[in-house]
Amino acid sequence: MAVLGKWHNYHMKDYELSHSLRRSIGKALSDYSMIDQNDKVLVALSGGKDSLLLLHALNHFKAHSPVKFNLAALTVKINDEMNTAPLQEYCRVHDIDYYIHTQPIIEIINLRQEKSPCSFCANMRRGILSNWAASNGFNKLALGHTMDDAVETFFLNLFHTGRSQSFMPTAFMSRTGVHVIRPLVLSTEAMIIDEVKRLELPVMKSTCPFAGYTHRAKIREIIADLRKNYVNDLYAKIIHALNWENNK
Repeated sequence: MAVLGKWHNYHMKDYELSHSLRRSIGKALSDYSMIDQNDKVLVALSGGKDSLLLLHALNHFKAHSPVKFNLAALTVKINDEMNTAPLQEYCRVHDIDYYIHTQPIIEIINLRQEKSPCSFCANMRRGILSNWAASNGFNKLALGHTMDDAVETFFLNLFHTGRSQSFMPTAFMSRTGVHVIRPLVLSTEAMIIDEVKRLELPVMKSTCPFAGYTHRAKIREIIADLRKNYVNDLYAKIIHALNWENNK
């Protein structure tokens, strides 16, 4: 079933969500038919800026759009240092069903001496989220990947595998029957950082011991240099090259 109505045409008060993000998220929801009537959408809530902004935005779309859907959030608690209390309070105040699944992923990474801890963690979390969603009646899993993430993934694949590809805005996980959606895929990190500050969302400090020491962090430096000194519209060119429109 195609998405009902035009997501980016509905109106919200400016203080609730910025016009730029309302448009970019609405365009992603509409262009890639991410949410249908009566869907049950589960947001993967890590506590970082992207996932918190995603939950905040979808909650407002839920209240104001013509497409009616259910919304909840799930945090995969990867170590004992994660304090989920601020997330619980945020969801309580905004009347969002919130769940926690504890899985000692950092401990497992250390025991296995994983050479690619971020990739291992991401794959393990995605499997947990998908299984939990399917087991609890959710048919859509919303992830907080942004346009920056898409471009970074493009370069990671290009440099490490020789393939010019990235993730898709939507994907079907055949093992669980859950559709993955990425409503922030047309929104930049800069837009999200500004909005998170303005809304004063309770962003959690990362407790991951590997944060900041990854291949992705190195790729960000390369991209920043390319955008500053060579191609200022690099993001637009990469998104065009990914050809999402013809691969829906």
